[in-house]
Amino acid sequence: MTRIIVALPKIEDAKSIKNLLVRNGFDVATVCSSGAQVLSQIDNLNDGIVISGYRLPDMLYAELRDYLPGGFEMLLLASKPLLMECTGSNIMCLGMPLKVHDLLNTIEMMTNSIAYKRKKSKAKPKERKPEEVALINEAKCLLMSRNNMTEEEAHRYIQKCSMDSSRNMVETAQMILAVMKS
Repeated sequence: MTRIIVALPKIEDAKSIKNLLVRNGFDVATVCSSGAQVLSQIDNLNDGIVISGYRLPDMLYAELRDYLPGGFEMLLLASKPLLMECTGSNIMCLGMPLKVHDLLNTIEMMTNSIAYKRKKSKAKPKERKPEEVALINEAKCLLMSRNNMTEEEAHRYIQKCSMDSSRNMVETAQMILAVMKS
């Protein structure tokens, strides 16, 4: 679940937004009244949403956004004239006075976006270490020389054996080398 940090200059306003979000099923990690508090809280989180006012006591929203790690998105709450300044800044914006429906829909959209990014990053195949690549290549070379296979056929053979035995390709290559070298 996506964690949310609410950072507004007036702590009472931040708590009100927190209560609204919690009542609607969102996970609010904490409320803060300064940028420094936000930055200390995000050390414990991998990603999330920071709901910020335009001006915090120690920094503007743009400074806070620059300090946020890559997995965090920002929702700026400000008056409509101030929102004109942040066009194209890769920040979601909502005008004040705030409409509950708009806030909830925007947070829902942002949490879905973060969940999609998480899922997409988990789906990426992991990079193999050079020694693992060398092991697979050695097994392919052995299969190519002993069984007159092309490189593609040898690779597919290792892949198929790997899937059939529920092992990864490196373990399968090790098995092939152990069997064929003995």
